This record gives sequence, C-alpha cells and structure tokens, in this order.
Amino acid sequence: MAIKPRERIMMISTHGYVSANPEFGMPDTGGQVVYVLELSNCLARMGYRVDILTRRFEGQPAVEKVSDGVRILRFPCGGKDFIPKETLCYKIPEWVTNARRYIESKRLRYAFINSHYWDAGLAGQSLANHLDIPHIHTPHSIGAWKRENMDGDPDELEGRYNFKHRIREEKVIYDECDVLIATTPQQRDILEAGAYDVPRKKIRVIPPGYDDTRFFPVSLASRQAIKQDLDLEGTIVLALGRMANNKGYDLLIRAMSVVFERVDDVRLLLAVGSTEPNEKEIKQVEGLRSLADELGILHRVLFRDYIPDELLADYYRAADVFALSSRYEPFGMTAVEAMACGTPAVVTTEGGLWEQVTWGLEALYANPFDPEAFGHAIAAIIMRPQVKEQLAKYGSQKARSRFTWTGVAQQLLRVLQTIELVSTPRELIDDPDHLAPSASRLEEEEEPWKVEVFS
Repeated sequence: MAIKPRERIMMISTHGYVSANPEFGMPDTGGQVVYVLELSNCLARMGYRVDILTRRFEGQPAVEKVSDGVRILRFPCGGKDFIPKETLCYKIPEWVTNARRYIESKRLRYAFINSHYWDAGLAGQSLANHLDIPHIHTPHSIGAWKRENMDGDPDELEGRYNFKHRIREEKVIYDECDVLIATTPQQRDILEAGAYDVPRKKIRVIPPGYDDTRFFPVSLASRQAIKQDLDLEGTIVLALGRMANNKGYDLLIRAMSVVFERVDDVRLLLAVGSTEPNEKEIKQVEGLRSLADELGILHRVLFRDYIPDELLADYYRAADVFALSSRYEPFGMTAVEAMACGTPAVVTTEGGLWEQVTWGLEALYANPFDPEAFGHAIAAIIMRPQVKEQLAKYGSQKARSRFTWTGVAQQLLRVLQTIELVSTPRELIDDPDHLAPSASRLEEEEEPWKVEVFS
C-alpha cells in the first residue's frame, strides 16, 4: 500500500515522559523519545499528519501540540503515578480502551500504526486489530538480547526487568505485526534466531536518524570559543546520557586510566543523570566518583548533570573525542550526533553502530569490557592529529549520508508498499469528513474524551 499526503499516521510510545520538549534523563526517557519526535516531525514536513499516542500521568495535558501536523494524545491507565516500562504492560489493556474510545468518538482514520518498544507494541497490535489497519513495530531493544548481555544475579535481574513476561509478549507482537523495523543488521539477526524465529522477509533494517539542522560541524575557531563558553579546558573526552548501568560509564573510567598514563592535559567529562536525580541515580553517580578516586584519577574527571537539549550540539563540538562505552546498546544515537558535529568517536562493539562504520576512517570501535583496548583507541585519536582530522571529516560525512531523519522517514514509507491493506476501505481514509482535526484546532480540545481522566 501507499499513502497520500494529509493522511494521518499513528505513533505509539507509551512509557516515559513523552512531550514536545522532553527532559532527557527522566526515568525511561531518552533516545526513543527523540526517535519518535524527530520521525514524526519529519513525516509532518513531508505532508502527513501524525498523532503520537502515549500514557497520561502526573497531571500532564491530554493534548499537546508538537509542531504543525504533529500532536501528542495522552490517555490514562494505572492511576496518576509514573509506572516503569518493565511493568506498564499490565496496564496496557486499560490504555487501549481509553485510546480506542477517543479514536472512535472523533471518527479518526489512520493509514498505519508505528509502535515503539514492546509495551507500545502490545497497544499497537490491539488497536491495529480493532481498527483493521497495518501495524509496523520498532522494538528499539530486544528482551532476549538484553538479558543475555546483562551482568548480575539472574533471579535479581528477572525480578527487576520482567524478562520472561517481556520475551513471551515480544514473541506474540513479532508474530502478529505486519513488519518489524530493526535498527541494525545485528538486531535483524537476533530477531531471526533463538527466542523469536522471525522470518527475514518480515524484517526491514532502518537505522535511527539525527537532526542535521542542529548537529553539524563548525570551524576550529568556533569549537575553541564554544569550549571556553562551557568553561572547559584542555583536551576533553565526552560521554553523556542517562544514568544507567548498561551505559558502561564505570568501564569508561577504567579505560581512561590508560589514556591518562599516555597523554597529559586530558579530562573526561561525564554528563550523566537528570536535573532531579532519584536516590538510585545519586548512588550510581557516587559509585562512579568512588571508582575514579580509587583509581587515582578523580581530579581528571568532570561530573556534570543533565545537559539541556539546546546545548547538546555545543557539548559535542567542545569535545575532542566522544566515547560510547555501553555494555549493550541497540544503536548509539549519541555517537552519530557527535560524528555529525565533526567530533571523532570511539564506539562500543556491544551494540549496533560499529557494524555500520568503517574503522579508522569514520570512527574507531573497541570492546568496553577490555578497558585497555578502549583506552588505547581514545588515546590514538588524541595523540595522532591526522587520525583525528580524518575521523572528524569522514565521520560527519557518514552521518549525513546515512543517518538523517529524512532518509529514515522515506524508508519507513517505502516499507508500506510491501503491506497489503486487507479490508480498511480506502474511501474512508481519503474522505475529508473522516479526518481528525488539523493542528490549528488543537487549542480547542481541552480533553480528548468524555470520561474520568484518572481512575
């Protein structure tokens, strides 16, 4: 099937704090939110209208305008409080009931659904069955792979991450959806084998994207001025993101011991956490401080909190090397953004990005579980200006040629051409009387349903 401009697309991302201006670092709020927002905005610029459906909690508005053609619709389930993504699945049936009630009351017609992560996959498949429209599912991360790559007591990990239930539900979603979007060839291989056994013809590989209007190289003089503005001195190795064990910041600190032994005037900048860290995040950051102190390098590690989105590109530009040291990483969007800004990157081999770059030309990669090897990769960039210049040049070119949101959106729309629309009447989709209100009417909608907002 193919869809026409002005048709409406449904995105579903149920967990975390999904908003027009999300605060990254909040629980369960990170790269996936960026993915959904950027892809939705790009589709809107191409002429489509996009509704992002998510969960409503903590007094959030029912409707929020993101941009012309994109809005967020929030539906309650499970009460007023935040619910972690590992257990939100148990409340999804209630969420589907509220979302379906609104869709039917407004007589909305969607060309297709694109759900993100397995909790939204449950919701997306249920709505696709009710509405009789195609369902494209983007897992982002895969339960079986995450379980295999996590260190710790298996029983403790099961209690925290709900792996058995997750993998069982993922299998159902993957079997029933129309198309699966893997972000890397590695993800495709995992989906084909083991616990899931998905036919290859059902999987499409589409990498995540970045906003090339925000992330781009600047001159060396501009980089130096930005570094001064951010109160940074010397050679900076940057790592940033939410505070989580899988991000491997402890592995990076160990790797930096090797760098500090070989190169003077180098500092590691760790921009991790959130503006309002919880007790667990505070404890994790203190653990990183203690590790750096134990290794005798605390004086060379700069700890900064959450970086506001408007400053993110400048932090990339102020850095001399960007390090992605994750224990496991579905893709590694922050590294792509850094590359796009002309900053050389060392990326983990425990993720998907390393297979899509040319080592020594576009980026370096190493195993973060081998701190010495990871440290030597970082040091090689700092100590060899020719290598640094080559990675900066060809890394940014790789980002622009492969990972922009326009390319992602175009690939997603091409996927639809492989899906047969079985029974949804085309005349209903094309009938203007059945389309949802345009973005200009969002202000008129205070509540998207005539029911009690919270149970």
